[in-house]
Amino acid sequence: MKTANLFWSENLRFLRNRRQLSQNQLAEDLKISRAKLNAHENGLSRNPPLEDLIRFADYFKMSLDTLLRINLSKLGELKVRELEAGNDVYLTGRQIRVLATTVDKQNNENVELVPIKAKAGYLAGYNDPEFISKLPRFSIPDLPPGKTYRLFPIKGESMLPVPEDSIIIASYVQDILAIRKDTPCIVVVKGQDIAFKLVDVSGIQTTGKMWLKSLNVRFTPYEVDVSDVLEVWQFYGYLSKTIPEEINNAEIVSALNHLQTGMQELLRRGQ
Repeated sequence: MKTANLFWSENLRFLRNRRQLSQNQLAEDLKISRAKLNAHENGLSRNPPLEDLIRFADYFKMSLDTLLRINLSKLGELKVRELEAGNDVYLTGRQIRVLATTVDKQNNENVELVPIKAKAGYLAGYNDPEFISKLPRFSIPDLPPGKTYRLFPIKGESMLPVPEDSIIIASYVQDILAIRKDTPCIVVVKGQDIAFKLVDVSGIQTTGKMWLKSLNVRFTPYEVDVSDVLEVWQFYGYLSKTIPEEINNAEIVSALNHLQTGMQELLRRGQ
């Protein structure tokens, strides 16, 4: 049987250096001797005690699978930041991020609606299959295949000319670094809100921040820490009882042309 590559030593050294800690400082934090830490970092501890493994995993907020099997120095900056924030979402194992969805009788994915009154619950239950299964769900014809869609009602005037009380249809974003600058998206932010904004991710790899802007210039752009971003859903179109007097965003104009069929019925069922 082929022996798996283990990156325990390299990862401990990599993570310590990212925090700009000396061996003495980290050993003190972990309440172990510097000699023991040095042995771990240089591969001299052949059979490290389980309590040591757990001690390191708890300190760095990463699973043992991650620390043992993944060469962290080869990951992109965004992925490392996510792992350091305690979100072990990129790796196979019990911490994997699996998007919770529901399906119809033909095993086709539904389009779930996140009502305004369920927004607070969604921040806690966005990845809980039981919570998602209780959301209203619909089938919308002619959506491009191969993506997962969700419906998000919006309030306020920050994204005018998209009318208040519109329902945004958005597709789940797997890799936020692939989002083009100022793409309209639904952004689910831990401890804050579900926001519909123009997204700028150009500074993520250097600052760890994502800029969120409004179409309505009266609202000031702001930034959020990428480690607090739970989900991003890219705008596809919207449903509304109101037709805006003026639309300047070409993407919104294009998407609106695809969403006339069945609009009133969907709105009625979603109330």
